[in-house]
Amino acid sequence: MTEIASKELVTAGWILILVYAVVILFFVIRGALKIKSISDYAVGNISFSPVAVGLSLAASITSAATFIINPGFIAYYGISAVISYAVVLPLAAMVSLVILTKGFRKHGSSVKALTMAQWMGTKYKSPGYTLFFGFLSLLLITFVVLICVGLTKVLSKTLNVNELYILVSIVIFIFGYMMFGGANSMVYTNTIQAILMLVVAFILLGSGYEHFSNGVHGFLDKLKNIDPKLVQLTNDSSFLFRDFAEIIFAQIIIGIAIVCQPHIITKSLLLKKESHVNKYLIVGIIVELIFFLVVIAGLYARITFPDLTVNNMPLKLDGVISAYVVKEFPVYIGLIVVMGLISAGISTLEGLIQSISTTITSDIVNPLLGKFSSKDSETLSNNSVKVNKVVIGILAVVTIFISYDQLINPKLSVAIFAQNGVYAYFAAAIAPIFFGMFFKNVNKIVPIAASVTAIIVHFTFYYGKIGIPFSKATGENPGVAGAAAIIASILVAAALHHILRKKTNE
Repeated sequence: MTEIASKELVTAGWILILVYAVVILFFVIRGALKIKSISDYAVGNISFSPVAVGLSLAASITSAATFIINPGFIAYYGISAVISYAVVLPLAAMVSLVILTKGFRKHGSSVKALTMAQWMGTKYKSPGYTLFFGFLSLLLITFVVLICVGLTKVLSKTLNVNELYILVSIVIFIFGYMMFGGANSMVYTNTIQAILMLVVAFILLGSGYEHFSNGVHGFLDKLKNIDPKLVQLTNDSSFLFRDFAEIIFAQIIIGIAIVCQPHIITKSLLLKKESHVNKYLIVGIIVELIFFLVVIAGLYARITFPDLTVNNMPLKLDGVISAYVVKEFPVYIGLIVVMGLISAGISTLEGLIQSISTTITSDIVNPLLGKFSSKDSETLSNNSVKVNKVVIGILAVVTIFISYDQLINPKLSVAIFAQNGVYAYFAAAIAPIFFGMFFKNVNKIVPIAASVTAIIVHFTFYYGKIGIPFSKATGENPGVAGAAAIIASILVAAALHHILRKKTNE
């Protein structure tokens, strides 16, 4: 391991991380004392302000991907990646968030849905569909892995500790306290994390101010001198930003659908009053758009590491921003930034652990136990919190093994691995959510066929590296595979809905 952190940074880093851990545990214990059921764990039993939930939303949407991993893509591929990750995807996602949140919340609140899978099952009156989406949620483990890898990269460089030791410690600590905290503590911790992330966002965005001494053109000239492709609108050196089909078209579709992740869209269910929804959305969107701009720091990092090496060692894409922070910032500013980067990862990781474990417990384990055992539903409900803890423990072990493999053998970046799983999940979710909100009397065959189509198309495009017409884009880019899956899914749903409705009217 290449050591680039000073002794002062290492010592101060350990002190600050221990303090951070104590503060987090305080709020976890405070929230855990109020948890009596799996419902309390999933959506909380405390009345939170819309501002706090809005900040929690922003912290959940923005993860280690935005603050730690994606700046690496910008450092490697330049302006084309900025357009894709900082402009197109965020704008599409925020518009989608506004449209989908209100409809999702209306049905979710009325049926007391705890998970995305339950929303699907109750909306289409199909317990089997709930179980299907429960299993699909396992795809989100890929996102958990991305965050753990990102956190490991940051902390190992800050503390000069072997990546495996850091990885195991992160997983044990965060998964351990999430066995007890749930939604009650998560809103508190996410709010603190979001505020810290805001401070760090401004520090990172301002950290390259000296590069603009000759204006924007001077800044672009610096990048152009390193590699002319860095200032082009497209970059054929990457399988992610080769043309506008990948940079704009695919990212608009992905941005619209990305909201359909359980740790994002179910956040509105934490609000106890309908009147709070607008304020929640305004706070969440403004803060979120600032967070998305942080990837621009990747351009500053490329100027700092023009040949993408540190101490004559190649700088991996996933480690770019970590190396930049350790090298560029004074110890105490660097520590604040490190805390912000850690917060970006932990905030989303908490939401994912909570949503995945709740889904596995409520939508897979409980239905199967209820079906194959003589225990009554009340007994199963009482045991759900205990079962949930076991589920989190199993998830932790799985996460360590897969994350370590991604640390050693990534395909360019752990982001590719994560996108493949996450995009498949929300490609399967977008059509059922859309038709459930905006159409009446939808036959359950429609969403089921749409979800199955999405899964088949996504993985066929990705593993077959299938291209799309009039473009260099192929399914090797998970965004292209996901976009193709979403389009196919919606077309199948629309055709089936039309045919079945026509037959019903005859």
